[in-house]
Amino acid sequence: MSLSNDITRMLLEMLEDEGRAEIQRNELAQTLGCVPSQINYVISSRFTPEQGYIVESRRGGGGYIKITRVNLDRPSLIMHTVNHIGEAVDYATCHANVMNLLHNGAIDARTAKLILAATGENSLKRIPSPLKERIRAAILKQMLVTLE
Repeated sequence: MSLSNDITRMLLEMLEDEGRAEIQRNELAQTLGCVPSQINYVISSRFTPEQGYIVESRRGGGGYIKITRVNLDRPSLIMHTVNHIGEAVDYATCHANVMNLLHNGAIDARTAKLILAATGENSLKRIPSPLKERIRAAILKQMLVTLE
């Protein structure tokens, strides 16, 4: 198992009980025998808003990183996602948003597949790149809004 997976597992265990975890990055790095930047990498890549997390940090001697799992009801989670998307979205971010909705029970597997098909590269392959991400965002938002 990789170090990143170990860090992720440890943070997820901390989040299990209360849906939030507060860590001291240097202490966690020391416990796991890694550099603090490895902790940053895991948090920035695996605990993102698209994946349903809010991360706050305070720098300095008593600094900390607080990770909170967003627990919203179905309509609120969908609207949170729609509002978070912005004017343009790449496919990886779109996919992460859809998987978060699926994981949290806001959409079912069939709906997730349809959204990913509609926003995927094959569907948008004839659209020039600068415009592709704007169209993907518009399609994703419209599909999510119509779920309500």
